[in-house]
Amino acid sequence: MSLSVDIKKKFPKFTLDMHFSLSGRRVGILGASGCGKSMTLRSIAGIFQPDEGRIVLGDRVLYDSARRVDLKPQVRNIGYLFQNYALFPNMTVRENIMAGLSGSKNAKMARANEMIAKFGLSSLEDRLPGQLSGGQQQRCALARIMAYRPDVILLDEPFSALDWYLRDRMQRELYDMLKDYEGMVIMVSHDRDEIYRFSEELLIVDAGHVIRHGATREVFSDPGTRSAAVLTGCKNFSRAERIDDHHVRATDWGITVETERVLPEGIRDLGFRAHQFKPVYMRDEETLAGRLHGEARNTVSQEAFASRLHGEARNTVSQEAFAGRLHGEARNTVSQEAFASRLHGEARNTVSQEILASRTQQKLKNAVRCNVVSQAELQFERNYYIDPKSSDGDGSLITWLVQRELWPMLDEKGLPDYLVMPEEDFLFLK
Repeated sequence: MSLSVDIKKKFPKFTLDMHFSLSGRRVGILGASGCGKSMTLRSIAGIFQPDEGRIVLGDRVLYDSARRVDLKPQVRNIGYLFQNYALFPNMTVRENIMAGLSGSKNAKMARANEMIAKFGLSSLEDRLPGQLSGGQQQRCALARIMAYRPDVILLDEPFSALDWYLRDRMQRELYDMLKDYEGMVIMVSHDRDEIYRFSEELLIVDAGHVIRHGATREVFSDPGTRSAAVLTGCKNFSRAERIDDHHVRATDWGITVETERVLPEGIRDLGFRAHQFKPVYMRDEETLAGRLHGEARNTVSQEAFASRLHGEARNTVSQEAFAGRLHGEARNTVSQEAFASRLHGEARNTVSQEILASRTQQKLKNAVRCNVVSQAELQFERNYYIDPKSSDGDGSLITWLVQRELWPMLDEKGLPDYLVMPEEDFLFLK
């Protein structure tokens, strides 16, 4: 089942101008409050009439302003789950479910009983809505919708009025109840986690317009614009100046980002999600460098060893005698070849001075100094607010979100010296 929407509605300070086509079974519409997402659902359901446009569900035209077609909600065969569930307060659970059905009384009763059993309402069928919990009301409302076999179900922020500790359970219950439904379900929400968890196809709406449309995970990994990235939860942004195919200046962070891939044209902003930073401790490398340097002083290089032996040979015994002594020592200890092999093995098992020097002197790629100016600790995460402290940046703070499993590392080692931003996690925004 496909759905095509092309509608417009003008208001004094706002214009709803929506154009999209859907084909997925689970569709999310994500946007801030007042952006027009709920109004779009009401237009699809026939509760709200646009000024102009066209809405087509499968091969049925639900609305066409040019042809003056506007089907009533009752004949569109679309289920609408309201935020407050909209149950009739003076009807029992069974009567609420039967209210949307047509046919004989016996047929409606049989269908209602089937829904009561399916949605776990068997002991509640004679109760009024006021005698039900929030979860029971939701099950009753969904049973009423499913009873008449709709082509599409619309969910208008079904969890927005719930306390946080109830949302997860209610979400799981709703998704389980919809598991066997083969039609299209469209859910509107301003909660990105709800949308990500529920949908396979996603629309991002801002100020009455669709600004991004695609597969949900693709949209989150590449929002396309700064507005869309904000709605998907990105917290860190910098204005961008593209230098060439592989370099872009992050003006607010005071760094130049280098990439292996070719950068797209028209980049206006860079985005980076707060949980994707990689901490780097330069102190570990400096300590290792000092240890190896000390070992180098207290050991003897092969060249120095040969030179010292040659000097001893001049000042004590003849080279022939010294060679004999060495030959005897070689038999009792280790030949020069074995000694060289041992040194070579040690070099492989540690780090050569040359490689270490290169590592410690190399400028970190795509990194900012971890200058923490404040922090906030929550139950399962810590937020650190970083000032890059760059002479040519404007001092915009960067948010670093640390999940609880990484806290022991920070408690043991302290804050890192740098935060590295892997290339694959950058958002290049137009």
